[in-house]
Amino acid sequence: MNEVNEYLKNEKFEKFREILTEYNEKCNLTAITEKKEVYIKHFTDSILPEKLFPLNSKVIEIGSGGGFPSIPLKIVRDDLSFTLVESTGKKCTYLEEAVKELGLEGVKVLNIRAEEGGRMQNLREKFDVAEARAVASLNTLCEYCLPFVKVGGLFIAYKGDAEKEIEESKNAIEILGGAIEKVHSYSLPEDCGKRNVIVIKKIRKTPEKYPRGRGLERKKPL
Repeated sequence: MNEVNEYLKNEKFEKFREILTEYNEKCNLTAITEKKEVYIKHFTDSILPEKLFPLNSKVIEIGSGGGFPSIPLKIVRDDLSFTLVESTGKKCTYLEEAVKELGLEGVKVLNIRAEEGGRMQNLREKFDVAEARAVASLNTLCEYCLPFVKVGGLFIAYKGDAEKEIEESKNAIEILGGAIEKVHSYSLPEDCGKRNVIVIKKIRKTPEKYPRGRGLERKKPL
């Protein structure tokens, strides 16, 4: 945690909080607005697992929303490059502005749906890591995220208490070509909650028919 506290002294975090606050009124990015909570529940939560991301990884984030964990990770790990996938245009505008104002290089924002992107040849199985935070249940997330990951790469899912979700996602993980490598557990400072970060290794190609699209990833999870 000492290392995280050192990271948070970077002036870009306060600048990012100001941008988030400004755009939150237009885009409804987060219900967490008080400064201390933003630092713990968004910034600390985002960067605690930063060592799980291999050096120089090409990372895709699904459902970027407010830019968590991608933007905090980029602030502390400039070796990582990011493609942020977000389906809401206003949120994409915010993400692009945040990246520009913070002077972050190697970050691209795509205004597309995950299930569309997962079928695009320039994106499918092109990334070292896919990650997502608070987007959907784990079995649904696997279908959104694993198609983007190269064989040998990782899907890193940020979750709260996820024991039940992990059990329910085993079938989806198997079908989509993954295997759970490890579940890392963290406690946020000041009793702000427990977190599980699930690391799923891509061990074989995802079958061509996934993601299914038409909302089936959420309506009928694998």
